[in-house]
Amino acid sequence: MTWTFGEPPLVETTELAPLLRRLVGIALSAEVPSTALRTLIDDLVAAERSLAELAPSSPTPRVGADHPADGRVYLDHARNIGAFNPAFPVYEITVEGSNASGSVEFPIIYEGPPGIVHGGFLGVFFDCVMQHHNCDLGVAGKSTSLGVRFRRPAPLLTPLSFDIERSVSTDRIESNARLLHGSTVLAEARMEAIAGDLSALPPVSARKRDR
Repeated sequence: MTWTFGEPPLVETTELAPLLRRLVGIALSAEVPSTALRTLIDDLVAAERSLAELAPSSPTPRVGADHPADGRVYLDHARNIGAFNPAFPVYEITVEGSNASGSVEFPIIYEGPPGIVHGGFLGVFFDCVMQHHNCDLGVAGKSTSLGVRFRRPAPLLTPLSFDIERSVSTDRIESNARLLHGSTVLAEARMEAIAGDLSALPPVSARKRDR
């Protein structure tokens, strides 16, 4: 049984996330002001006003028994968060029991030093893929520690690979992962998480259909 906790995103949200990621990358590369960029800003401001009228009044997610009646929907963060949230990286992963592997390519919006992925985003990436691994195996929980060791700069706009090894003992999960460019290790991460019980999690309110 895979681990899910929350509602799936809207189709429109999964279309919006990669578009915003690309647009911001292009804007960051712009050399001079342009009417196209100004028009985009004006259109986004107008869209923000229109969408705000549809949003719930409370930013608190509708999780647990005491959630606000007009709180926001909580989207499932078990896997592939980047598909609906442009602040998170997009990756491909294959899970084979206690091992997993995959690929990732970081766009310009994750840049730190020139042409290099910001180290903080690598921490987010490792947390995402290791918890994705846990959730696919049906035993996951809150991260209690995450340590990242940077071995080599991780280049932007470059196909990279990663691998994960996972072990479970009593109520703890330990995951060790590597990010590689070819055979060169760029970064290593170790994460510990609580081995939670999916049935013990608080209820999540279903998406409202009458908005």
